[in-house]
Amino acid sequence: MAKRLRAAICGAGIVLLCSSVAMARSEIRSVQSAYGISIVGAASMYNPYRPGYREGGLETASGERYNPSAWAAAIQIDLREKFGGVRHGNRASYALVEGIDKKVIVKINDVGPLKPGRIIDFDEQTMRYFDPTLRLGLLHNIKVTPLSGHDWAPGPIAER
Repeated sequence: MAKRLRAAICGAGIVLLCSSVAMARSEIRSVQSAYGISIVGAASMYNPYRPGYREGGLETASGERYNPSAWAAAIQIDLREKFGGVRHGNRASYALVEGIDKKVIVKINDVGPLKPGRIIDFDEQTMRYFDPTLRLGLLHNIKVTPLSGHDWAPGPIAER
């Protein structure tokens, strides 16, 4: 698989990153240290098409339609500004999500008044990555770090 390089412009300068899904752990650390904000809390799932998970609507805050098979998520509304100010018609932002010995880049295209203690609601694809059976319901100690720029390839991060 050919790898493309891209530059992420951060407060500390420009960091070159590999845009393939198999991004190296050291490259992610460079972004985290340059951006400097991480939030830890609980994650849940929303899917307006599935009974019992209908907390969100069919249209996301960015104006996109909810897609259960995208690598996307809704951030707690109080965290909106830390994650690019997701609003209707704005571009979505991106975040690195870490938990249960897995890492994934998600598109933050929605916000919501999530239940207390929850910082992020995953779409079904993202939740299945962390919980393939969807039986856990709530994931604890999930670390979410906003990523600067808009040229990210959402999906799992391969560990080397």
